[in-house]
Amino acid sequence: MRDSTIARNYAEALLELARRAEDTAGWGKLIDDVALGMRQNLTLTRFLESPKISEAQKCDVLSEALGDRVPRYFLRFLQALVRKRRQMLIPAIAAEYQNLVDDAANTVHANVTVARSMSEADESGIADHLSRVLGKRVVTHMTVNPEILGGVVVKVGDTVMDGSVRRRLATLRGRMMTGAS
Repeated sequence: MRDSTIARNYAEALLELARRAEDTAGWGKLIDDVALGMRQNLTLTRFLESPKISEAQKCDVLSEALGDRVPRYFLRFLQALVRKRRQMLIPAIAAEYQNLVDDAANTVHANVTVARSMSEADESGIADHLSRVLGKRVVTHMTVNPEILGGVVVKVGDTVMDGSVRRRLATLRGRMMTGAS
């Protein structure tokens, strides 16, 4: 089975536990924090992936470090990952968890690139327009890139909607070049 499929399965299990605890947002923050710790702390990553450290030792350290800071079932979830040797999938599980929460809330994330900074009202207008077009609540992540010259480039998942002036000029240039031949 592929890692992405395995991560999604674990994320579904974690989401079910979070729903039972009636705290999907809180559990999402917890798994994100653990994933962030793994990405930023090489010592933690090496500890978790080391075959020289037993599963029991890893579980004990997790219990000691997180025992009174996280819900009991969240800690048991992490320990189960260690026992199944899936602890290195925690960052992928965190990403899949957030995707599942977004799907349940009918939400998508859009990376929006513009040529210059925009006002909050303009950003809100883009988000509202994308929400109408996509039929879902859209959370925008704005980026400024002067190289697009103007317009907007939107990426949602694998779909790219390029309404940039740069692309329009390239298209026009291509038409002129083929017409001149």
